[in-house]
Amino acid sequence: MQTTGAIARHEAQAFAELEEVLANNGISAPQALHLLTTALPVAAVSDPQDPLPPLLRALQTASDRLRQQQVGDTVTYVVNRNINFTNICEQHCGFCAFRRDATAADAYWLDIDRILGKVADAVAQGATEICMQGGLNPAAKEGSSTLRYYQSLVREIKTAFPGVHLHAFSPQEIQFIAREDGLSYAQVIDVLHQTGVDSMPGTAAEVLVDRVRSRICPEKINTATWLEIVETAHRLGVWTTSTMLCGHIETPADQVAHLQHLQRLQQKALERDYPARITEFILLPYVGELAPKAMRQWVGHLQPQLLPTLVLTAVARLFLGQWIVNHQPSWVKLGLGGATMALDWGCNDLGGTLMEEHITSVAGAQGGTGVSPANLVAAIRSLGRTPRQRTTLYALVGEPR
Repeated sequence: MQTTGAIARHEAQAFAELEEVLANNGISAPQALHLLTTALPVAAVSDPQDPLPPLLRALQTASDRLRQQQVGDTVTYVVNRNINFTNICEQHCGFCAFRRDATAADAYWLDIDRILGKVADAVAQGATEICMQGGLNPAAKEGSSTLRYYQSLVREIKTAFPGVHLHAFSPQEIQFIAREDGLSYAQVIDVLHQTGVDSMPGTAAEVLVDRVRSRICPEKINTATWLEIVETAHRLGVWTTSTMLCGHIETPADQVAHLQHLQRLQQKALERDYPARITEFILLPYVGELAPKAMRQWVGHLQPQLLPTLVLTAVARLFLGQWIVNHQPSWVKLGLGGATMALDWGCNDLGGTLMEEHITSVAGAQGGTGVSPANLVAAIRSLGRTPRQRTTLYALVGEPR
């Protein structure tokens, strides 16, 4: 256990590092690790309702000022609908309460008419984006081809709604399609992109450390494969987001390793002049209320811990902000109040309206399954910031509200 004197010395060093942040436009990996190992223990024993301890206040201030320096005071959001088209999945991730066997009473697999109905409803409500992901269902084939099934979904949506941006299919889904059909990742991504997939969710990343992945999602693709698929998408002109599942069994060193992988991906896309890259970073704190028992026992808490999540949010801005300028909290996981707080810890985007959300809500998340644009605007205005609707790729839509 650290003595009071040791903690004070660590805090003094952290303060000195934070003073250099704005001048250097960010921090190094060793600095990020030092901040996390120093600030996370303080956050774990602090009450979010109390005044922030000096170290956390300094970290919050530095991340907020760097956010302002890098992207200004506008806070963006997207009007979108989330469609999880099936919960049937061959994998058994330790944190997932969403997946079902095909024989389960509550298993579902939406047909194309149901999907098109959901898209039509979203477009009628002003959605510019459809986000679509699903379980890995071995029966999802057209003829004998998994790719043709996914291609058919995309074609039907884009034929009926050519103006909607389709943000679809995680790197894990790309690997699944490629494996089922004996194709390369590039072939799958290129066909789906040419058919109408506009961008790819950077989900299935969880934590990009194989020691962690082998415990929480041993059947998922490994770190190298996730990185290869995302880089391939960038090379082929498909923009992606990036995410991290945090607040479970990962260590601060694991968190920094994950952030370094994302930084290198973005650097590579820029250095090699790829036509696409990462648009945003989204921190996804673990929700375990209804997650499998083993994971709940490993983690020891059922809902996200707010202050530790905000500390990681701040460090992510300080480390990634020069390379990935848009940072977004998860209102589904933190609640709209917690996500609004994150706007003072380095975030500049409040995410999407979603309209429906199943993967996190069935795990016991308390943030809800959809939020109106008016509620997002009110949350942003409560901080004195300027709300702006955006597209998936961060072009502004209309006038400030």
